[in-house]
Amino acid sequence: MIELDAAEVTAWAPPPGGGRDRVVRLLGPVTVSLAERRVAVVGANGSGKSTLARLAGGLVRPSSGAVRVGGLDTAREATAVRRHVGFLFTDPDAQLLMPTPLEDVVLSLRRTTPPAARRAAALEWLDRFGLADRAHVPVHVLSGGQKQLLALASVLAVEPSVLICDEPTTLLDLRWRTVVDEVLAGLPQQVLVVTHDLEAAARAERVLVVDAGEVVADGPPADAIGTYRELMRARAVVP
Repeated sequence: MIELDAAEVTAWAPPPGGGRDRVVRLLGPVTVSLAERRVAVVGANGSGKSTLARLAGGLVRPSSGAVRVGGLDTAREATAVRRHVGFLFTDPDAQLLMPTPLEDVVLSLRRTTPPAARRAAALEWLDRFGLADRAHVPVHVLSGGQKQLLALASVLAVEPSVLICDEPTTLLDLRWRTVVDEVLAGLPQQVLVVTHDLEAAARAERVLVVDAGEVVADGPPADAIGTYRELMRARAVVP
């Protein structure tokens, strides 16, 4: 379960006209308890949805309030949280660290698997994602979809209980977007996904709509996505 209790994120920023830095609110305060296995977060660019994802994943600490994942406080128990939460970024190139797929998954296994067993375990994970024949090729020759599957394999190899994905299909074509969506839909973990793909969001059990740093809708997909569409339609300006 992911719990945000009056969680707020602020930052120092210069005012538009210059002068001394001031505190600006990026998100919150947000209070939600997310127990569903599939939760989607939608919102316009700059709305704060990625900040919410990073907050829920422990990558950003709340400026005030609290965030708990599986009962663990992300500020006070950060190391334990990292053992339970996996995070998948938009661009796999920012996440893949090693020259080959095999080496990348082996690197992920260094804290959970004895050295002698890492290679075999890594090959098993690559096989699960259809990448076994790519185990030894340079990562840079993989397609965008293959890279995202590799990033997902590396994250899941340590078997987190929660997976948070920040726009995982934004850079992919329709084929690979479909593949990644299907893989995420079949995972046993709780999955929170930030997405612009409203069709994918509609398959979640619960959808949050983030706007101007606030959760403005929260509920069943049809209702929440309907609210989001209305909000965007009202702001559309036809030149």
